[in-house]
Amino acid sequence: MTTIPLHATKKGIISITKIEKPYGEESAPVASIGISLAGNSETPDWKVHIPMDNLDEVIKSLEALK
Repeated sequence: MTTIPLHATKKGIISITKIEKPYGEESAPVASIGISLAGNSETPDWKVHIPMDNLDEVIKSLEALK
């Protein structure tokens, strides 16, 4: 897991990890991105699961935002 300090917060973090079988044995891997204002990567306030097959396109879109 990677954690990144969340800008403009005292303890907030962004946590990023890969989950191999997020929804059971037959499910495909996802990139999980969570945000915790309290700094707890185990129980984020918000999270999103991005299928690995979509990751390249999502990264390109994020790069374009910069």
